[in-house]
Amino acid sequence: MRRVVVVGQGYVGLPLAVRAAETGHEVIGYDVDTERVKSLAAGESYVEDVSAERIRAALEAGTYRASDSVRDLGGFDVAVVTVPTPLHEGTPDLRYIEESARTLARYLRPGATVVLESTTYPGTTQELFGPLLEEGSGLVAGADFHLGYSPERIDPGNPVWGFEQTPKIVSGVDAASLKAVQEFYDALVETTVPVGSPKEAELAKLLENTFRHVNIALVNEIAMFARHLDIDVWQAIDAASSKPFGFMRFTPGPGVGGHCLPIDPSYLSWRVQRELGQSFRFVELANDINNHMPDYVTRRLVNAFNARKRSVNGSRILLLGLAYKKNTGDARESPALRISQLLLDMGAEVRAADPHVVEGQRVDNRLVRVELTEAELAAADAVVLITDHDAFDYALVEAHADYVLDCRRRLSGPRIEVL
Repeated sequence: MRRVVVVGQGYVGLPLAVRAAETGHEVIGYDVDTERVKSLAAGESYVEDVSAERIRAALEAGTYRASDSVRDLGGFDVAVVTVPTPLHEGTPDLRYIEESARTLARYLRPGATVVLESTTYPGTTQELFGPLLEEGSGLVAGADFHLGYSPERIDPGNPVWGFEQTPKIVSGVDAASLKAVQEFYDALVETTVPVGSPKEAELAKLLENTFRHVNIALVNEIAMFARHLDIDVWQAIDAASSKPFGFMRFTPGPGVGGHCLPIDPSYLSWRVQRELGQSFRFVELANDINNHMPDYVTRRLVNAFNARKRSVNGSRILLLGLAYKKNTGDARESPALRISQLLLDMGAEVRAADPHVVEGQRVDNRLVRVELTEAELAAADAVVLITDHDAFDYALVEAHADYVLDCRRRLSGPRIEVL
């Protein structure tokens, strides 16, 4: 048993903290959000991948405790930082990483291990995070304490590849640090993948997300062109997917959301521009296409109203799904939020159904939250399927909606228009 501190108890930190507690470590889940801490202390979960039962079991075993007090960070053997890394006007905002490093430095002891998991640009661990730990503690990374980077690979709602099953990339600033980081994660996950330095680990994370971002942008742009060329892009994708090699299936959608795609690739683009003075054109083009998909969805809806000699202004529109990803409650950077804002600004009465997204997330207060019912469908002038949660009754939608713009190819029928 070791004393483990996990800084940040969100979608990344909570699964890690609970898993570490289940393997026998004494875990402090630290978060500055007092409401989160209260929920966790009561055995409640706000993350789909971590059940309330698991949290309560760890609490009862005495291996996990949530806290918003920095005094509880003292005496740690391992500290893992899983704080947000947002963008601010196109520039990486690393203040949460910086604050975490300064706080942990006060309690850092010789022989301890510190790991950064937050997604960031290559060089952050060794050029920013490590020096702040050294400055605040008087210790030297590598010589006095172990330091490494292990990118998070959480895929919310994935029933197959959970935290334990997903291979974990690990790195350290020297051989001893790599050994310490790898030994910690070896007890938590089935497979660890060591790399030569934190920079390679940081780049690997950005490479994974940039690959998806670029390919989603590619298929989104093809979908827009295919419509004007009178080609069924979905049939073309199905046909191409029959090739057993050299092709990976990506499908069109209303835009991208979460942290991985709208934000992470821009970290790499920013680093390339700052250090090399060059543009990362693939990322910039992908950003342009994916960021404007909500605008394209809205234009398609306007065209559909025009074809029926109707106006969006004054119409009642029902959005199905507010989360950025199916079967999850995460609405961060969700294209649904942009679509709803555009429609509201046009004068539409916009209502939204989402069984997973709880009240309190950053949703336009003009948006009316409703349940998916026959009455709501019948009253709507148009329905837009944005997030294809399995919980939705699609037969009900097909039977009672007057018109549907299906952004996920989940529906069929004479009143269904596919993106």
